[in-house]
Amino acid sequence: MPLHEYELVDDEAALGHALDRLASLDPVGVDVERADWNRYYRAPALIQVGGQGRVVLVDPIRIPELKPLHDFLAQRTVVLHAMENDLSPLAAVGVTPVAIEDTAVAAAILGLPTGLEALLREVLGVSLDADKQAMQRANWEERPLSEKMLRYAAGDVADLPALWQALAERLEEAGRTSWYREERDAIRQQPPAEERREWTRTKGAGRLDPAARTRLRALWDVREELGRATDTAPGRIANDRVLVDLAVSPPAAASELGRRGVRRQAVRDFGEELMAALRNGDALAEEPGSRPRSTRPSEAHRAAAERLRALRAERARQLGIDPGVLCPSRTLLAAVATDPSTPEELRDALGLRSWQWEQLGAAFCEALALDGPGKPPPVTAPTPADQDDADDRPSQP
Repeated sequence: MPLHEYELVDDEAALGHALDRLASLDPVGVDVERADWNRYYRAPALIQVGGQGRVVLVDPIRIPELKPLHDFLAQRTVVLHAMENDLSPLAAVGVTPVAIEDTAVAAAILGLPTGLEALLREVLGVSLDADKQAMQRANWEERPLSEKMLRYAAGDVADLPALWQALAERLEEAGRTSWYREERDAIRQQPPAEERREWTRTKGAGRLDPAARTRLRALWDVREELGRATDTAPGRIANDRVLVDLAVSPPAAASELGRRGVRRQAVRDFGEELMAALRNGDALAEEPGSRPRSTRPSEAHRAAAERLRALRAERARQLGIDPGVLCPSRTLLAAVATDPSTPEELRDALGLRSWQWEQLGAAFCEALALDGPGKPPPVTAPTPADQDDADDRPSQP
């Protein structure tokens, strides 16, 4: 890993002086190592700030008052990598950047790798030699932090400003700066991750019968309530696989939950609430009209969604980006199943941004025999062998 000059600041009195040594940096890179693996709400364990090889590592556990950091960042352009991972924990300690750029968003728009390590290597020729998986599993709340952890943390931000400058030039050259800005702003305006959770996104929910879906909904709601009330990560109460299993085949008593995959501590703390949720789900399932309505699409809907999927894949190939950046896979079938009758209804159902609609709208409307929004981009439907079922936007660490 390249050598970087870094300083750990765990004393409030030293924070201002440390930030003064970064005063010439604008833009400035920022990253967060989180301390919320077992918590419902996102929280920071370490905040990295820097660029041009100089980094200040701020300890928010030891420094409760971070107004100097907030003020420092408010006067600069802040470069993040996958801002949705960092904005909530920063806000939790009173740090809210004003001007933000995101290298992961820029990379996705350009069709580049969105993982930071691969992106730095491809764009700047910088290699990060740390064991990323080990660092992601590390306990960032432990004190003192090891030198290995500190070097890794510094490496994540030392080159972010330079990376952003290079990506900004590529966006301009490709004529995609406006695409990037629209994506950046839309992601920034999203509510916190805790507010975007939906029980219908639980893996396996769509295959359940109506009674099991009703029980799953009741379990999911209670798990969310318990998580918020106790600041416990939902997976520490019962992971999604366990929830689905309990909904399909409910246990007779809380004492059976441990054998069904619920952690022993969670059984002691939350077992009775989970059992009450199952009973409530059974009661709701018996009431007419109370079960979650099945939204299984028809074969005609599936065929129409496949036509859109093929068109999307070909347009993405032409643009050199991941298909999920153009339109997330999960929205295609759901949108078609709403039976849109106008281009506006289709766009709303898909939730596409302006730049995405410009690339896909006309072709999608033509495929669904809607009155389209103008001449479509040149899109040729690929052969079945070319129709890879691309997943959603690439994961952003």
